[in-house]
Amino acid sequence: MSDHPLMETYKRLPVAFERGEGPYLYDTDGRKYLDALCGIGVCGLGHAHPRVADAIARQARTLMHTSNLYEIPLQEQLATRLARMTGMERAFFGNSGAEANEAAIKLARLYGHGQGKESPSIIVMENSFHGRTLATLTATGNRKVQAGFEPLVQGFTRAPYDDVEAIEKIAKNNSNVAAIMVEPVLGEGGLVIPADDYLERLRAIADEQGWLLMLDEIQTGNGRTGRFFAYQHTKVLPDVVTTAKGLGNGMPIGVCLARGDAANVLVAGTHGSTFGGNPLACAAALAVLDTLEEDRLIERAAELGNRIVERLRMRLEGANHIDDIRGKGLMIGVELSHPCTDLVAAAMSKGILLNVTTDKVIRLLPPLILTDAQADELVDTLSELIGESAP
Repeated sequence: MSDHPLMETYKRLPVAFERGEGPYLYDTDGRKYLDALCGIGVCGLGHAHPRVADAIARQARTLMHTSNLYEIPLQEQLATRLARMTGMERAFFGNSGAEANEAAIKLARLYGHGQGKESPSIIVMENSFHGRTLATLTATGNRKVQAGFEPLVQGFTRAPYDDVEAIEKIAKNNSNVAAIMVEPVLGEGGLVIPADDYLERLRAIADEQGWLLMLDEIQTGNGRTGRFFAYQHTKVLPDVVTTAKGLGNGMPIGVCLARGDAANVLVAGTHGSTFGGNPLACAAALAVLDTLEEDRLIERAAELGNRIVERLRMRLEGANHIDDIRGKGLMIGVELSHPCTDLVAAAMSKGILLNVTTDKVIRLLPPLILTDAQADELVDTLSELIGESAP
């Protein structure tokens, strides 16, 4: 029997943090780290944000939880606020991105059955990531995530990312499709930014075929890309959009938003959540939205992202082991020509927290509250490490 109390579902780095302040984390030895990962895109307002902390404390002293069998005014307030910000109409709240995506998948299946499709199918993309529940890991386009969990959930049709012609071909040959589910930017899949007209072309196909267009904005949402949601860089309005991560700044919350016919698919008895949208989580999320809007942090994310990408390109110009430097707001990837997972530990030794996805893409998801000086500190340290990593 193992003497470790936790199931080893993570290969944890040898560091533990005891407090955070703004963009910094402090470990149990008192060492300070600039957090350029944000709990994988969660703490967009940084750590221990006063407004969020105060909202949680006030609500915890008043009422933390009631069942969704009753009205929850803060949940209705949050849903109304999100609808105003997104163009959506109705919300279902869960506790995570995976739960939000599960709700979207169930919604699409019910919608398909309502159209008379006996076995509704959802088009999903290669190299995508939608979660680790059985349905969402099946939707995910990564075989490593799926291995060992067969039999997988049926009802998904896979296509290459950023390949509209592949979607058009599926439309001609598969009459069971009910929806497209896609990330506006691939996060876990290597920070891949599609063509500018990708979502518009998917929207046109969905309209022509009577499909739902469902956008997974778990990682791209809540100001991360320089708009509240990444689709707002375009003129596209999806039928369904999901988000989580930065919505609670560390308080677990996820939401599936829908409009039009999709907003009326889930009815009493078709879906639910014990903890989803409880007063504590909603109080935290409302404080996050207040801060994003009042402090103009969404616009700041766009400015900071441009600054970091431009300075990285300048500092790393001429480095022949760099394949690409790309970003959308504060969702930034530096792709090397060789595997670079060892840079995670090297950066940590220099007081920077980041991670590497798809083995060779350094992923930066820093908080939206960074100062220019902190952004430059991140660029300078990372540029030195990348320069030293040349094979």
